[in-house]
Amino acid sequence: MEYQVIIVDRRQRVGIITLNRPEVCNALNLQLVKEMLDALQELEDDLNIRVIVIKGAGKVFCSGHDFSTLRGKDLLGLRRIFRSSLRVVETITAMSKPVIAAVHGHATAMGCALAAGCDLVIASDNALFQLPGVNIGAACISPAAVVSRSMGRKKCLELLLTGDPIDANEAERAGLVNRVVPLEKLDEAVMELAEKLSGKAPLALELGKQAFYTMSDMQPGQAYNYAAEVIGINFATEDGREGIASFIEKRKPRPWQGR
Repeated sequence: MEYQVIIVDRRQRVGIITLNRPEVCNALNLQLVKEMLDALQELEDDLNIRVIVIKGAGKVFCSGHDFSTLRGKDLLGLRRIFRSSLRVVETITAMSKPVIAAVHGHATAMGCALAAGCDLVIASDNALFQLPGVNIGAACISPAAVVSRSMGRKKCLELLLTGDPIDANEAERAGLVNRVVPLEKLDEAVMELAEKLSGKAPLALELGKQAFYTMSDMQPGQAYNYAAEVIGINFATEDGREGIASFIEKRKPRPWQGR
């Protein structure tokens, strides 16, 4: 598919989606959201791709919704815009492949939520994370629904109610970011992690990711029963049996088959 406002690249087993509206700080509009959904599905269906990276062109990761598309919209129109952007996060969570956000510059409002909605986040040391809506009279409620799942309630409420930004190091301490690296090392660090994950057994990545998100909404006893079932399924696969055999035989596993 030919894209207008994103760029899709493939580097061996890693698919890379670049938000490409740098003139408006990669602000989200319906076209960008639609193209992202199409690209995520394209990479999900590509059996050669094991890991996906989302990044932004230009000086920032993503500044949130494009306000020029919000002006003059009635309730139904606004609801459509906000619901569509949240669908991107839902899609990322449901995907079988790990998705890594490479964040530099600002990750603001729904841009902050997009980063938080990815499975892993690597941030540059110049990154800022912010839910600034309250400063213009409309709290960042839909972004907070995503961000609150990656960081503590008190810190998320602070972001939501003050509108103040936090830097990458504070975001790491709060659990929103996995790792902070110098800006000039961001691409290298992200690709190193992506390539590392791409070498893991694909079914283990898929089952591990899906089980993690499913168990997070369960009561402890229910989660433990579910975990026992899924790990049993995982070890019963061809790759799972090979993993057991290679461990016992003290050898490197044979190439993963994804079954």
